[in-house]
Amino acid sequence: MKSEVYNIDCLEYMRGLPDKHFDLVIADPPYGINIGNGLGSGKKMCKMHHKWQYNAPGEEFFNELFRISKEQIIWGGNYFDLPPTRCFLVWRKTNVPLEGFTMSAAEYAWTSFDQNAMVFEFSAVGQVGRFHPTQKPPELYRWIYKHFAHEGDKILDTHLGSGSSRIAAYDAGLDFVGYEIDETYFRLQEERFERHTSQMNLFID
Repeated sequence: MKSEVYNIDCLEYMRGLPDKHFDLVIADPPYGINIGNGLGSGKKMCKMHHKWQYNAPGEEFFNELFRISKEQIIWGGNYFDLPPTRCFLVWRKTNVPLEGFTMSAAEYAWTSFDQNAMVFEFSAVGQVGRFHPTQKPPELYRWIYKHFAHEGDKILDTHLGSGSSRIAAYDAGLDFVGYEIDETYFRLQEERFERHTSQMNLFID
């Protein structure tokens, strides 16, 4: 089992990979106001807050994503121009009321799988040391791997973020590669992964 992560632009790296190199890609790309701008995973400076703002990926990103992987799960897939699918995944946030609340009560992932849609119910709060604005719990990714990954699969996360997908892959014994363009998030997920694996080793010993 391997767990490799890189502080790089995912699109830049994917261009050099052979076809169908990964069994499963899990992506949680930025989406929203900049959709359709044709960019890969570029970033721009927000002058007001002096922080990097990441553009939604364009056509080339998805072309490469589908080329280098056999199956795909894409969070926010309902915001992108993707093929029809039977199998949307829904993360129902149990801490958010269905009505009368500004925060979204659920997040959707487009998948390439020919299966029925599935729902995972879990709270969006209570994540110790949360540092990423779209941080998802490792429990969500454990559920995904249980239903959509197999022993020996190679997993890629193009937007590693907080590293929850990496932690869940490590726990499941899956080979994992992750890309993260933001230096701060990359460093923080490295620290988080190190804490998790250290605790796991102590428990095993």
